[in-house]
Amino acid sequence: MYSSTSTSSPYALYISFIFLLMPKASYGTTFTLVNRCSYTVWPGILSNSGSPSLSTTGFELPPRATKSFQAQPGWSGRFWARTGCSFDPTTGQGRCETGDCGSNQIECNGSGAAPPATLAEFTIGSGMPDFYDVSLVDGYNLPMIVEAVGGSGSCGRAGCLTDLNRMCPNELRVGEGQGCKSACEAFGSPEYCCNGAYGSPDTCRPSVYSEMFKNVCPRSYSFAYDDATSTFTCSGPDYTITFCPSLTSSEIFKRLIIFFFFIADNNSRHKLRFSGGR
Repeated sequence: MYSSTSTSSPYALYISFIFLLMPKASYGTTFTLVNRCSYTVWPGILSNSGSPSLSTTGFELPPRATKSFQAQPGWSGRFWARTGCSFDPTTGQGRCETGDCGSNQIECNGSGAAPPATLAEFTIGSGMPDFYDVSLVDGYNLPMIVEAVGGSGSCGRAGCLTDLNRMCPNELRVGEGQGCKSACEAFGSPEYCCNGAYGSPDTCRPSVYSEMFKNVCPRSYSFAYDDATSTFTCSGPDYTITFCPSLTSSEIFKRLIIFFFFIADNNSRHKLRFSGGR
């Protein structure tokens, strides 16, 4: 006779076998967040309207730490990392230098990131492929990659490996280099924000700034209609989101060369808006 605590009972083995046979869409998607930064980050999570909330909307993630949780089938929303946060140990209240969600707490409680912030965006398919991307449309605060684990289809790696804060033009720079604004956030004009007369793919074209982002971060959204090379699909994977992923020396050198040639070329044609003109 088997005891009720036995892990090798026929019933337990049967349940485990059935679980393995279940389609992944029936039990959700696992997200694992990894912090490879040399500093603590405070990830924020925002579920889209109509999507079930995850088990947390914000938490502390020290260097080299990981945290995993599940999203139900059909979930959609975004992740980002807040930086430079300070929370009172007694009241739990505080704020962050970048990516602050305005809740004055570690939990974001349904509020999104204040720009600039690097965003990982997901739509989890329910019996259909997932869609995901890393967006710089709201600016940039740290490197981030999204990797599909398992699954089928193209399942490409999305994100930006480069530290854009070191390359950010002065007119987009936040503070002492804590973040890099989008041109929309910095200047507010319709041609940069893709609204008004520029509110369609036909009329909104990439600016010199979004082209700069795209050159060094080709697997990230650089402006509102950058869908063709920036949205990825995969069927049935889990996901790993890594903050401050490692770059090899050759990759760093390659991106710096691309960046400096791009800046030199555009300076020679007077495209960059360094003093208010365009």
